[in-house]
Amino acid sequence: MTTVLISGSSVAGTALAYWLREQGMTPVVVERAPALRRGGQAIDVRGAALTVLRRMGLEDKAIALKNHSNGMSMLDREGNEIFRSEEFALSSGNLDSDDIEILREDLVDLMHEQNAGVEYLFGDSITAIHQETDGVTVEFEHAEPRRFDLVVGADGSHSNTRRLVFGAESQYSHHLGTYLSVFSEENYLGLDHWQTWFNDGVIGGAVMSVRDDSELRIYLGFGSEPIEYDYHDVQAQKQLVADHVTDFGWEVPGFIERMWKAEDFYFDSMAQIKMNTWSEGRVTLVGDAAHCAAPLSGQGTSLALVGAYILAYELGRTSDHSTAFARYERRMRPFVEINQALAQIDRQTVDPAESTRRTDEAKNAIDLDALID
Repeated sequence: MTTVLISGSSVAGTALAYWLREQGMTPVVVERAPALRRGGQAIDVRGAALTVLRRMGLEDKAIALKNHSNGMSMLDREGNEIFRSEEFALSSGNLDSDDIEILREDLVDLMHEQNAGVEYLFGDSITAIHQETDGVTVEFEHAEPRRFDLVVGADGSHSNTRRLVFGAESQYSHHLGTYLSVFSEENYLGLDHWQTWFNDGVIGGAVMSVRDDSELRIYLGFGSEPIEYDYHDVQAQKQLVADHVTDFGWEVPGFIERMWKAEDFYFDSMAQIKMNTWSEGRVTLVGDAAHCAAPLSGQGTSLALVGAYILAYELGRTSDHSTAFARYERRMRPFVEINQALAQIDRQTVDPAESTRRTDEAKNAIDLDALID
C-alpha cells in the first residue's frame, strides 16, 4: 500500500488525506502546530470545490455552519458611509449564490472528523528529505526518521517542504503590495449579520459578525513594499499592524487595542506563489504551497480542495507517481491561472456585477471528471 507523508493539516492537507485514503493509500500528516490551528478568516467554497465537498459528504454540514450575511457597508477613514448593499458583500459576492462562506477552522474540523484513523504527527516538522529511487526518507524535528513512498507539501505559502526541495521562497513569491491581519473578538459592536468595510486607499480592513453574531472577525490591512519580518514572531507582527494603521479613525483604535490581546492573530503579505513545476521526483506540492492565489482572489480554499481531489485521483489511476504528478499539473494549471488573476481585481472600485461575473467564470473553469493522459 502506497504511503504518503503530507506536511500541513489545514484545508489542502486534510482534504488530501481523506482522498488518498479513498484511493486505497495510507496518508500520514505532520503538522508543526500542537493541534489543529484555530482562528483564521472566513473562507469561501465555490464552484468545482462545492462538488468536491459534496463528494466528501460534507456539503450539508458545511451549509449548516455557513456564515450568513445581510449585506455590507463601506466607510471612509472618518467613519462616513460611502455606500451599502443588501445584495452583495466583498467577502462572499452575491448573497443569493450557492457559495458557502465558512470559517476556516470549521471547515478543517469537518474534514478532520472524516479522517478518523489517519495518523497525525502534531508538534513536529520535516527537517530533511532524502529521495531515493524507490522511496523517500524523511527526518523530523522530533520523531525518528521514517520512509515513505511519496511526500506532499500542503504547508502553505511559506512552505517548509517547498524550501527543502525546491529552494528559497524568494524565487516563487510575488508580493501584491498589501499586508493583512485577522483576529477574533466577541461581538461588542452588536453587528447583525453584517460586514463593515473601511478604506482610504492605503489603509483598510473590515469587521464582520460570525457564528450567528456571537463573534467578530476583524481584518486590518495596509499597503506597503515588502517588509522583512519573522513569520513566527506574533508580537512583532502586531506591532507592524499598529504602526501602519494607528492613524485611521472610526473604530480602528479600538480594534488595535483588542488586537494586542488576541490569541488567534494571523498576519501575512498578500502574495502569490508561481512555480514552473510543483513536483520534483517523489515530492509534490498542493494548495498554497504550490500556487497561493492570495486571499484577495477569494479562491484559495477552492483551489486547495480541488487540487487535493485531483492529485489523489491521479495517484489512484496509476502506480507511476511521475505520470500522476504530470497529469495533476496539466489539469490544475489553467484553473490556477484564471483564479490567480482574480487577485488583480480592485473589488472596491470595480462594478460588483463584473466582479461576480469573473469569479463565476473562474470558480467553474475545470472539469473534475475530465481525463488527461
